[in-house]
Amino acid sequence: MKVTPENVRDFILQGLPCEHIHVDGDGRHFEAVIVSSEFAGKGMLQRHKQVYQALGDRMEKIHALSMKTLTPEQWANNQ
Repeated sequence: MKVTPENVRDFILQGLPCEHIHVDGDGRHFEAVIVSSEFAGKGMLQRHKQVYQALGDRMEKIHALSMKTLTPEQWANNQ
């Protein structure tokens, strides 16, 4: 099964409540913008670990995932 950006988006949403999420990719390499209040008070490494936990074993099907992880406040300030 080829992994699509929509698959990656859905996988993340199944394990992490998100206020906003956008995923682009070519089936192997993906880029994601993930906005979640779950990231509040956490550093980048902790945030990325949360996303990897949400993906679980599905991460094996993804060759590369570049992430921008933001709190809703950070997202609002970037708009």
